[in-house]
Amino acid sequence: MECIVRFQVIYKNEEAKNLRGLIMLGDKQEASTEQLIPMFKKIGFDVMVENQNDLTFKPVRPDEPYTRIRVTELDTGEEVYREDANLRQILENLIPRSPGL
Repeated sequence: MECIVRFQVIYKNEEAKNLRGLIMLGDKQEASTEQLIPMFKKIGFDVMVENQNDLTFKPVRPDEPYTRIRVTELDTGEEVYREDANLRQILENLIPRSPGL
């Protein structure tokens, strides 16, 4: 089963780009970080898991031009995972940002 992965790449200058990728899943299988990391690598983003629950990733090498990748949607055509934008906005306002992020 195909799964369209929509994600946001956040660059050091705080610019964000929305991109898409594709992974293949077995029947009734959910996307995992073990499947997402190779997908990112194939399209030029060498990342490691930053937060498994939020599906956020950070670059393996600190000299990369981006600071974070955040999965915003996993679409299998049946069930769709969507990031809760309202909850994210509330959390971003409550949690102070660290310098350099």
